[in-house]
Amino acid sequence: MTIASIDIGSNTVLLLIAEYNTQGKNIKPLANYYESPRISEGLKIGDKLSKSKIDLLITVLSLYKEQIIRFNCDKVLITATNTFRIISNSDEVIYEIEKLFDWKIKIVSGDEEARLTFLGSIFPFQINSLNNVIDIGGGSTEFVHGNHSSILFKKSFNIGVVSLTEKYFSSYPPKENERINAVEYSKKIFSELLGNYSGNFDTIAVAGTPTTLSCIKQNIRTYDESRVENFILQLSDIELIISELVKLNKYQVLERFGEVVRGREDVLLAGCLILVSLMKQININQVRVSTKGLRYGVVVDYLIKNNLLNPEIDYTYN
Repeated sequence: MTIASIDIGSNTVLLLIAEYNTQGKNIKPLANYYESPRISEGLKIGDKLSKSKIDLLITVLSLYKEQIIRFNCDKVLITATNTFRIISNSDEVIYEIEKLFDWKIKIVSGDEEARLTFLGSIFPFQINSLNNVIDIGGGSTEFVHGNHSSILFKKSFNIGVVSLTEKYFSSYPPKENERINAVEYSKKIFSELLGNYSGNFDTIAVAGTPTTLSCIKQNIRTYDESRVENFILQLSDIELIISELVKLNKYQVLERFGEVVRGREDVLLAGCLILVSLMKQININQVRVSTKGLRYGVVVDYLIKNNLLNPEIDYTYN
C-alpha cells in the first residue's frame, strides 16, 4: 500500500509518500517534497484567505498531484492546520480544492495536530519510553509529553515563526527592543510549562526551525535528511546562531547559510527565539532533531485506525 500524506501548514506545504508493507508490517518513506508558499502571510483571525494565496496553494498541490500519480498512491491523506483554523472562508477554500483534485481535506484542531505530530515523531515506538515533542510551525507551536500509548500533556500554543515575526519585527534584522519584546512574549506564552517536563526525557524537535538549525550547525548548505535526522542540537548552538542572525538581513541570511534557509530566511530568527524560550521554560539543554512529524503521524494514525498497525508492537521504518 502506497500512501501520500500532505501537511498544509502556515509557512510550508509538505508531501510524504510512504509505502506500508502489509506482510513485513513496516513503513518505508519513498519521497519527501517541500514547498514554502506561506499562505498565512499577513493573516489575522477571521480574515479570508486571498485568491492569490489560494492560487499559490493550488499550484503547489498540482505539483504534488503529479508525484502522487507517479507513485501510484492508493490513499491520499491531507491535513490542514492553523491557517485553516483561523480563516473565515475555510469551507469555501476546501470546497474549491476538493472539487479540483477530488481529495478530502481534514482541518485538525491544535490538540489533534499535537497528537498526530507526537505520533509521527516517536514512531517507531519505544514501548513505555516517555518523550517530549516540540513542533514549531508558522502560526502555532505544539508541545506534547507522553509515550506511544498515553499522552500525558498536549497543547497548541498560539505562536509561530510567521506570526511572531509579523507581530514584533518591523525590519530584518529587527531592532533590539523588538527582539526583547518577542522574547518576553514567548516566555509568557510558554509560562505554564515552567519547571515541568524537564526530567530524563528524550525531547524531539520537528519542523523547519530545528532541521534548518541542524544544517547550519553542521555547515550543510543543501538539505540532507540523512544527516539531519537524530542530530543533537544544543541550547548553546542555537544561542550562537541567534547572535549571528541578529546582525543580518534576510538576503544576508540566505547568502551566509545557503539553500537550507530558503523560504524561512526572514522567519528563522523568530523560530530560534521560540525554541530557546521553550527549552528554557522546561529547563533542557538539548533537543534531538526529527525530520518527521505531522505528515508521518497522519500515516501511522490511519494504519492504526484501520487495524493495519498495532501500536503495542515496536515497528520500524524500513
